[in-house]
Amino acid sequence: MKRVFLIGYMGTGKTSLGKIIAKKANLTFVDLDHYIENRYHKSISQIFAEKGESGFRDLERETLREVGQFEDVIIATGGGTPIFFDNIEFMNNAGKTIFLKTAPEVLFNRLKIAKSNRPIIRDKSDDELLEFIISNLKIREPYYSKADYMFIADNLDTRDQIYEAADKVIELCGF
Repeated sequence: MKRVFLIGYMGTGKTSLGKIIAKKANLTFVDLDHYIENRYHKSISQIFAEKGESGFRDLERETLREVGQFEDVIIATGGGTPIFFDNIEFMNNAGKTIFLKTAPEVLFNRLKIAKSNRPIIRDKSDDELLEFIISNLKIREPYYSKADYMFIADNLDTRDQIYEAADKVIELCGF
């Protein structure tokens, strides 16, 4: 039985890398946010608007425990998933956790391009975005650092880099 949780800030490449790892290792890929959206037939933004962050985090915790029972799976979590409740401890007990660590400047460049798809950063200026990333990482990294493994995910900008990183993560996990 293989169960791997990819954790890290938004824009670290959890989904892109997770899909390739799953394909190469013959595992099922689950993006937790997409799973929640399919389960509740609403976007994450809609859930936040209707239930607030607290209500979303309750659903996220419940759903994490559900997908955390799947076997032979790579799960890309939301950036905030490990921060709330006992989620990081749950993931560490249920399988292997990998923190995709990415430099703030790299995250800034990735997220600046995708701002319109992410409501939490959509209206931020470049200076506000960089400060937001840096301040959030200070809060979140102590939780992310509880992962079994840390993988530097600064170089995931091309298809070749993602495939090479997937091979390294597969080796790291021992499968």
